[in-house]
Parts: sequence; structure tokens; C-alpha cells
Amino acid sequence: MADLHPLVGVSEQARVVVPQARTYARERALQALYQWSLAGHDIKTIEEQFLAEQPMERVDVDYFLLLLHGVPAHIGELDQEISPLLDRKISQLDPIEHSILRMGCYELKYQKEVPWRTVIDEGVKLAKKFGAADESYKYVNGVLDKLARKQL
Repeated sequence: MADLHPLVGVSEQARVVVPQARTYARERALQALYQWSLAGHDIKTIEEQFLAEQPMERVDVDYFLLLLHGVPAHIGELDQEISPLLDRKISQLDPIEHSILRMGCYELKYQKEVPWRTVIDEGVKLAKKFGAADESYKYVNGVLDKLARKQL
């Protein structure tokens, strides 16, 4: 029998899988939001496409859906939070970095159970993996850090 974590009553193995599934959810949500921002397709259409065509077995699908629907639902508010922290107009942001910042801002504002450091770390990982510029992760880190300080 697997050892149970004393505080939450789940196996240590199951406890480790959850953050990884959320990481994959953030990656898929970023890809879907990027597609939405560039192509302007309906979110429901993008959702159906991702669920049918993308490998989702390791993804926390509920969290993917939360981000995919939550970010566009609060887009104006998120951009208002982000804009004053930028060194350029929000329209000049690379679409990937913009989507990462929107997701991070959404998590900081509406997913209070997610530690702010996790939001920043995940945003940095996404920028390193998908960002257009080699140093974009530093920019994402700086903006998300400022957002986190505002939310605390």
C-alpha cells in the first residue's frame, strides 16, 4: 500500500502528479489562448479542437478549461492590471508574452489557492519554452512579480 501524505490523505505519488498536470494545463491553455488572440476563433470551438486533437491525458483538463474560459471572460480587466506595469504599450507585446501575462494575472486575481510564487515560476517556464525572444522570460518574471506584489 502506498504511503499516505498525513495532511491530505492521498498517496505521495498522487500528490506529485497534480502540479505537473497543472503545468501541462497551463501549456495547453497558453497555446489555445494564443490561437484565440491571433485567429479570433470562438473559445468553444478552440476548446473542442484541443480536446479532440491535442494529447490531453496528462493535462488537468478542468484547470485548462478554467484558464481557457476565465482569461477571455476578464480580458479587459486583466489588461488594465497589466498595462501600468509595462515599459511599452500593451499592443506592442509579443502575443505569447501577452497571453502568459494574462494567464498569470488571472491566476493571481482569481485562483488565490495557487501560491503567487508558483504563478511566477510557471509563467517564467512558459516564456522560456514558448517565448519569442531569448530573454522574454526575464520580462515576464518582472511583470508577474509586480502583479503579485499588487495582489498581496
